[in-house]
Amino acid sequence: MFRALLREMEVRIPTYNQQTTGLNTLYFGGGTPSVLTPSELSQLIEKAKKLLGVNSFLELTVEVNPDDISSEYVTQLREIGVDRLSIGVQSFRDEQLKNLRRRHSAKQAIESVEKAQAAGFTNITIDLMYGLPEQTMSDWQRDVEQALALGVPHISAYLLTIEPNTIFGKQQAQNLLSLPSEEMCEAQFLYLHDRLEQAGYEHYEVSNFAQKNFRAKHNSGYWKGFSYLGIGPSAHSFDGENRHYNIANNIRYLEAVENNLPTFESEKISKETRFNEYLLVSLRTVEGGNLQHIHSTFGESFAEHCLQQAQPYLCSGKLIKTDYQLHISPRQFLLSDSIIRDLFWV
Repeated sequence: MFRALLREMEVRIPTYNQQTTGLNTLYFGGGTPSVLTPSELSQLIEKAKKLLGVNSFLELTVEVNPDDISSEYVTQLREIGVDRLSIGVQSFRDEQLKNLRRRHSAKQAIESVEKAQAAGFTNITIDLMYGLPEQTMSDWQRDVEQALALGVPHISAYLLTIEPNTIFGKQQAQNLLSLPSEEMCEAQFLYLHDRLEQAGYEHYEVSNFAQKNFRAKHNSGYWKGFSYLGIGPSAHSFDGENRHYNIANNIRYLEAVENNLPTFESEKISKETRFNEYLLVSLRTVEGGNLQHIHSTFGESFAEHCLQQAQPYLCSGKLIKTDYQLHISPRQFLLSDSIIRDLFWV
């Protein structure tokens, strides 16, 4: 797999970078990047620098699971230039981790952060989940307080969504799953928002909270509609007009690279879809969407449509208009999807 990743980078980066405004962050994730050794990660990093013609990246992130972290491993990551760690904690409660089929324990979750900090990492984000089966408000409050006690500068917190073919999906179909009510999920969200803002974190995107100067630069690029290139099985890319989907099956991906065959399929994104996607990502952020940008990028009719559809929410206060910015109050972020759908071009 390592050699295949190198080869795909050699083929795609030169062409892709000419079509975009530049790729300036690097993120190893979306799977289990810790299966690669620090030496292999280092070679991929140096190859990307060479192909992009840069000496460094604005941000270089590696996703890790708590059970993969050793003091030696995170020290090596620091030595090869990784400056941000994303740790998939999910919960600090063993019973919840067991329900989520996670391999690590609550103790390992805490120790993984402490090991990263001891190795010199100051830019650490952890993932948490709420709306979990059997999760009480006090459970959630303890998770949030534990995250704050660890002093990580960035926290991503996601409401559980049930997919049909997952374990939870099958349990739900058989009425074997006890999920918190919508009211409980909203209460958990509001507690998270209020407590983290009280602790000095900015709620800058629906699921993301950061201390000053610790916003995720890589993810912020997605939310601003920047182009990006994904390398490896199942990776997605976007060049501003076209979406590219890499082969998901590992064996087929490796065969394609080995035989110099295309590793991805492409889809031309219509103006209407790009408009809807702009609303979907921008209105999930604290800055919101810009009507002037909509006018100049998509046309006057799109800007007028957006403003017209927004009127009921502007009157109710769920949407706020400041000059040319249209945004949702962070305390209303949990309602963002339903609001945004009503602004779509259909």
